Amino acid sequence: AAVPTGVLALVLSALLGAPWWALHGAPLAELSGDQDFQLFLHKNLEFTRKIKGDVAALQRVVCDTFQLCKEEELLLVQQDLHIAQAPLEQCHSRSFRTEACFSQIREGLRAYHGSLAAVLELLPTHAGLVETLQLDAANLSSNIQQQMEDLGLATVTFPAEGRGPLPAFSSRFQHQVGGFLILANFQRFLETAYRALRHLAHL
Repeated sequence: AAVPTGVLALVLSALLGAPWWALHGAPLAELSGDQDFQLFLHKNLEFTRKIKGDVAALQRVVCDTFQLCKEEELLLVQQDLHIAQAPLEQCHSRSFRTEACFSQIREGLRAYHGSLAAVLELLPTHAGLVETLQLDAANLSSNIQQQMEDLGLATVTFPAEGRGPLPAFSSRFQHQVGGFLILANFQRFLETAYRALRHLAHL
């Protein structure tokens, strides 16, 4: 069984078809030549790529174990579960600001760290991989927080609407679909975060 790469590619192309050219006007000239900042970007690009690989591995497990492989087949259940995608619009908008983008990445990583608990319950035999993913999400969030402090960037807070606790799954199937959707959303989130870091690295 295959990971729903076609579906992810379609959704990613819609999500990520944002005006990246607009970022070239971002006031980052003073940061782009900073060696420590460049080192941070390159290290965490690799780290984000590693996390994406671990999420993909768990997606394959969910596909193989529960035959949940295609997101478009789960749209009705998805609407009932109200599992939201952590927002990252600050990372690909015309008004791109490093502190706002980094703040959203950090908040999103914390949210997915929590929601991965549902995947851990679902896949106890793969607890090691899920726990590694949680640890990596926490570490990447800490790396970004530390870099923001080093650069003197203020933390930006956003309204917490739609980011409440995970829904209570009323059936085993709902729990399985919930785990699938959390991983699919996390993969999209990481792809956007990766593109933002890569863009900053190439300014």
